[in-house]
Amino acid sequence: MYDPSMRVLTVLELLQAHEEVSGAELARRLEVSPRTVQRYVARLQDLGIPVEGRRGVGGAYRLKAGFHLPPLMFTPEEALAAALGLRTLRHLGLHALAPAAQGASAKLSRSLPHDLRADMLALEGSLQFDTGPWVAPTDAQLLAALLRAVRDACTVSFTYAAPDAPETRRDADVHRVVHLEGRWYAVADCHLRGARRSFRLDRMSALSVQDRRFTPEPDFDAAAYLRSTLRAPKPTFEISVWLDCPPEDLRGRVSTWGTEVRPDAHGTRLTTTREGLSGFAAFLLGLDCPFRVDSPPELRAEFARLAERCAAHAGPAAASPAYTGA
Repeated sequence: MYDPSMRVLTVLELLQAHEEVSGAELARRLEVSPRTVQRYVARLQDLGIPVEGRRGVGGAYRLKAGFHLPPLMFTPEEALAAALGLRTLRHLGLHALAPAAQGASAKLSRSLPHDLRADMLALEGSLQFDTGPWVAPTDAQLLAALLRAVRDACTVSFTYAAPDAPETRRDADVHRVVHLEGRWYAVADCHLRGARRSFRLDRMSALSVQDRRFTPEPDFDAAAYLRSTLRAPKPTFEISVWLDCPPEDLRGRVSTWGTEVRPDAHGTRLTTTREGLSGFAAFLLGLDCPFRVDSPPELRAEFARLAERCAAHAGPAAASPAYTGA
């Protein structure tokens, strides 16, 4: 004898298996009265299942035409792919989706037979991801809206906070969204600049999708474009710096693009190459932790030059020209 919940699910299974099932047939199979069948059908309707009924002698029930519940049947490879995908979300900067991923993972586990469920639990307990500490947190809702705009070829409007520049309001035709080196990028034609640009999603806010549409560029390789524009210039100085803090304290503060960061003697060893040293010296000061420059000697000299500049600006505040960047 089924419990009431199982009987409701049995009604759904019978309706999926047959084009139409009479109330009398459902009552016979479930060993209940026709009135109880009506309550089960009402319960399915309350859950959003479109069950239609035909009244009168020989009354029957059926699912609305075109409605089907997808069966949760997985091969071992499909179950592994789903579990890996859910585990990967938290390593793509989409932290807001972590609760949803946990819930989906629990539902997946409940839907699997015993052997596949055991494999999934083994994956949870034995798998580790090492995607580096520089993953930038990204607004999952902003990403979802952006992906819909790309799908529909709609122009988007957003506020962008570029480094060392005031915030600007942009309109852009986004061709692709790319995940590269721990960060999400929108590759787009920027209306303000009149040129193609890439925008980091963690620097975008207040995004809205406009009614205006554009014509996407067919076969556009956004990842190749992004790599070509972000590629570091030909190196001149080989830099090696020891930072007096563990790598995890630098999470999200140091880019791994062309840079190696590793634990070293209770601190962090940072090695990279740069054509210019002024910006890198200011960057090290901005980390606000003790450090030691091992090479090159020109970098140590750059700090002396910065000290002179700081001393020159330590007096009364002076008016500075407005930003007129491109």
